[in-house]
Amino acid sequence: MKLSYDKATDSLYIHLSNTPSVDSVEVADGVVLDFDSNGVLVGIDVQHASQKTDINSVSLSHLPLNDLHAA
Repeated sequence: MKLSYDKATDSLYIHLSNTPSVDSVEVADGVVLDFDSNGVLVGIDVQHASQKTDINSVSLSHLPLNDLHAA
């Protein structure tokens, strides 16, 4: 897993895989899930990230990321 933060756009991207995404679903205001061709979650895009979390101490523990698939 890799985190990328773009301060200019205030967006946080959580890379869960190196596989390219082919489908995206906005699941909440400013939160987009990216899926590969098999429907497996490969990334999470969070817009206005600094308004949603403390960017300096992001924690992803206890998220059921392995169970998320495209609908």
